[in-house]
Amino acid sequence: MQSHHLTVQRTARYYTLGEAGPHVRYCWLACHGYGQLAGLFVRKFESILEPSTLVIAPEGLSRFYWQGMGGSVGASWMTKEDRLSEIEDHCQYLQTLYEKYTSELPPGAKIILTGFSQGCATLLRWITRHQPRFDYLLLWAGNLPDDIDYQAFQSYFFDKDIHYIYGLSDEFLTPERIESQQEMIRSSGMRIKMHTFEGKHELDRATLVNWVNAFL
Repeated sequence: MQSHHLTVQRTARYYTLGEAGPHVRYCWLACHGYGQLAGLFVRKFESILEPSTLVIAPEGLSRFYWQGMGGSVGASWMTKEDRLSEIEDHCQYLQTLYEKYTSELPPGAKIILTGFSQGCATLLRWITRHQPRFDYLLLWAGNLPDDIDYQAFQSYFFDKDIHYIYGLSDEFLTPERIESQQEMIRSSGMRIKMHTFEGKHELDRATLVNWVNAFL
């Protein structure tokens, strides 16, 4: 038995808040976490929406039922099965989406890349493959993939404003996992600002607003 791969065209779904155009000052590209749908995830950003803000929320290409053969549906960026092909597909998907919208931005518009949970790894794999222009990287309650040589991208990340946010009651980020992430951050050479909030494994709206008010 032999395994084969065939590249095919497929339809990807994404959501936006705001409109692209020369008025945009802040463009967000936000990747949801495991089991979420982009249409619900993007609502988290309504609290920071202004006329000069554009939010783009792509949805993972793999969907599944949470229970049995029906009911609630979630989306995923990848699994361990044929993971390299899924990673490549999602990297190309994000690059295509990025190019579509950044071509409509005015000079000087700030680009904020945001990943929540599983979306963090998705973002980091994409940006280390394609090295898109951006100003801020907001990693929220996710893991830095250990299969990336971050040292090789030190010059790329040097002028980027990178932040990591997590809830102090996050049920997935145990003290051991946090220590592991902090060690990876130290060894990566990236200058990442750490932030915490009183909450669980969620993209907390109030914390998001506070971050925007402090850094944008």
